[in-house]
Amino acid sequence: MSDVYVPKIAGELGLNPAGVAAAIALFKEDATIPFISRYRKEATGNLDEVALGKIQDRLAQLKELDDRRAAILKSLTERNLLTEELKAKIEAAGVLSKLEDIYLPFRPKRRTRATIAKEKGLEPLADQIYAQGPEAPAALAAPFISEEKGVKTAEEALAGARDIIAERISEDETARARLRGLFANKGVFHSKVLEGKEAEGAKFKDYFDWKEPALKAPSHRILAMRRGETEGFLTMRIEVEAAEAIALLEPLFVKNAGATGLQVKEAVTDSYNRLLALSMEGEARFETKKRADAEAIGVFARNLREILMSSPLGHKNILALDPGFRTGCKLVCLDNNGKLIHDDVIYPHSGDGASASAAEKVKKLAAQYKTEVIAIGNGTAGRETEEFARGLKLEGVIIVMVNESGASVYSASEVARNEFPDKDVTVRGAVSIGRRLMDPLAELVKIDPKSIGVGQYQHDVDQGGLKKSLDATVESCVNSVGVEVNTASRELLSYVSGLNAALAKNIVEFRNENGAFPSRAALKKVPRLGPKAFEQAAGFLRLSAGKNPLDASAVHPERYEIVEKMAADLGCKVADLMTDAALRSKIDISKYVSEGVGEPTLKDILAELAKPGRDPRKQFEAFVFGEAQKIGDLKPGQKLPGIVTNVAAFGAFVDIGVHQDGLVHVSELADRYVQDAASVVKVGQRVNVTVIDVDLPRNRIALSLKSNPLVGPRESRGPRQEPAQAAAGPRPGFNRDRRPDNRPRRDEAPAGSMAEALKAFMDKRRG
Repeated sequence: MSDVYVPKIAGELGLNPAGVAAAIALFKEDATIPFISRYRKEATGNLDEVALGKIQDRLAQLKELDDRRAAILKSLTERNLLTEELKAKIEAAGVLSKLEDIYLPFRPKRRTRATIAKEKGLEPLADQIYAQGPEAPAALAAPFISEEKGVKTAEEALAGARDIIAERISEDETARARLRGLFANKGVFHSKVLEGKEAEGAKFKDYFDWKEPALKAPSHRILAMRRGETEGFLTMRIEVEAAEAIALLEPLFVKNAGATGLQVKEAVTDSYNRLLALSMEGEARFETKKRADAEAIGVFARNLREILMSSPLGHKNILALDPGFRTGCKLVCLDNNGKLIHDDVIYPHSGDGASASAAEKVKKLAAQYKTEVIAIGNGTAGRETEEFARGLKLEGVIIVMVNESGASVYSASEVARNEFPDKDVTVRGAVSIGRRLMDPLAELVKIDPKSIGVGQYQHDVDQGGLKKSLDATVESCVNSVGVEVNTASRELLSYVSGLNAALAKNIVEFRNENGAFPSRAALKKVPRLGPKAFEQAAGFLRLSAGKNPLDASAVHPERYEIVEKMAADLGCKVADLMTDAALRSKIDISKYVSEGVGEPTLKDILAELAKPGRDPRKQFEAFVFGEAQKIGDLKPGQKLPGIVTNVAAFGAFVDIGVHQDGLVHVSELADRYVQDAASVVKVGQRVNVTVIDVDLPRNRIALSLKSNPLVGPRESRGPRQEPAQAAAGPRPGFNRDRRPDNRPRRDEAPAGSMAEALKAFMDKRRG
């Protein structure tokens, strides 16, 4: 059946049919997207991960459509309703909505006004009225008056006939298609506050009487209105002009202006008001929610990729501090592989004696464990702890602030309990802070991606779709970097192409029992790791100290023979090819082209030989915040360095080191008009911002990336010129959740509280 999908998918996506066919065939063999895009370029015509993902998604949609088609055909066959004409229409339906429209008249339904009228024997009258002949309706209805059947008057008979006609109209394919287009193109969101909910639902104030074209409504506003509705503060409708809708329908069914034509016209109006309006609004709500979900999930996945691919510090001896005032700072020492070798608590903020004691302890531990870097979490007391650490003046020691989002989630997780069963959550959290500096990707894969705090309205979107997208993003990042098989955690290994949680566990257990793997080939001895899993995974697993130098590269074992032949042809060893550029320059790849190996793969091999196992992530550079340590230190016009922590449709949040992220609204991102914030900034990007407004009572900071921003409260700077899509409305913002020890952290709060946090502030800025 998959072959049938090839031309359709290729045509829709503008791809080569041969490449699409090859990709689908590989998917049927359970090949993963990272494996196909990296090691099957010749087969697919060099399709990248994005194209392969689109093929996979569209393939799933078409299969779902065909499964539904099969179920409908089966149902109609079992009820003896399937005709050749109906079967042809069902098989020709190319989208689910059309398929459901065709099936609607035959769908088993509850007892309706139309079925009651049919039970009274009024269907023949409905047929006569619908024919719209010259007869008087009352004369047509007279023979159907029957006390026995409960039809006492001609008007009751005509009313029943109109009910039957109204239901037929509501099930008509063409009528539904026209209205579907009307709702899609001219539908308007209209939200209102529920009576008596004004005070309690103040966070949704901007939506108390809000109208906006559904076609243009951005994701965050659709999800905000829906949340207000779910929480019981708003009603939300998608409306169209009833007169326009009815005017679309009448030409389809009303044939003349005679008396019977007027009966049909009345049925059309009733059909729209009673049946079609709600049905079409329901579909429109579903489609706009699906679009909003897709946009929000896309933003989350994009931000997640940026943070997962953050620059790693690498293998260094680290002293990590999880800051705190009253409860002290949890301190851990890690060796250059991230192994916990010491933990303690210091109290640098509890008075002169405690501070001096803390200073001595840190100096002693730094010397004892040859500390190269001090990592400090950026939560409560973070900047104060950084100031304390810098005051120690430890020679040769770098001090780095680390984004601790998700550290508390990890510290209370089963993964952390398994790693450190005899340590409390504060120790585990400090370890996570140190390790994520060493290798953000390796540490962040241990927690649910939703806990990293780089999304918007993540709790409101389709959770299945969100999980699928985020898992695919993590898998893509892990495989693009590669995994050192002899040191990787079970969680990191589980994201490697071809592996899963069970196989990852088997690899770790085999490694613990038998020692480090000497080669990639030795992985075949792992229980239940069969040839297919090895084929998928081997190229992404690294052995930096393996017997074969190619085991440290991304060259797949199935291509080792080619590299060995290259070396033999040049009279050297494989290791020589990996260290001598002059030797590599002599390789003529055309000599090694074969039926299964073309130039794309051979070029990849040469690139790997030049930089075996090259990490695609950027080189780590230490970042230092400005002098401001708390929001009270900020002044409008002040220029500060910062790090982008989240990017949403309406702007970006930036950490400037004062415990509260500031917002750079989309209108403040550049000197030009910006429609999409992601086109200007990315999560983890280092920026220099200007403070344009500080709202101390509400703990809000407004920032700008413009070269010459207007500074001061919004009302003193005139109205903002906003693009239509960024018009008024609650915008997700920033908030603090709580750690297990009840201290604030920077993890993402639920989107509702984020919206509440920004609402009043943005009202003030708009003036």
